[in-house]
Amino acid sequence: MTAAATDRAEASRQFAIDLARLAANTRCHNVMVLDVRGISPVTDFYVLATGTSARQMRTVMKDVEELGQSRGYGPLSRSGYEGETWLLCDMVDVIVHVFNQDSRMFYDLDNLWGDAKQVEWRTAEEVAAAAAVTAQ
Repeated sequence: MTAAATDRAEASRQFAIDLARLAANTRCHNVMVLDVRGISPVTDFYVLATGTSARQMRTVMKDVEELGQSRGYGPLSRSGYEGETWLLCDMVDVIVHVFNQDSRMFYDLDNLWGDAKQVEWRTAEEVAAAAAVTAQ
């Protein structure tokens, strides 16, 4: 891999992490980043999130697109924006999926891409805080 390709891959990884944080900060839950390099022929990273309502899901995707535009990852395509179950934004190196709860369980992309490495997107402090809440 060339230095430029390595830089692009790391930039895409960081962008996926930033998108996961954005989704979590806009009240999505069960947020996950999957590294599908070498597994998927179409992208390097998937960001999966579960929204709380159709309105909230559309708001998250609007924010995702704005962040993408500001970082040079404008959307190649979008899908599902007229519906309420699954929204998708393809930014080539990163594809973001925001589901409602039922669609997340039905399509089960977490399992479909079970061979992919999960990317830890939360800070060490966030991981510790989540563990403390779970332990209570």
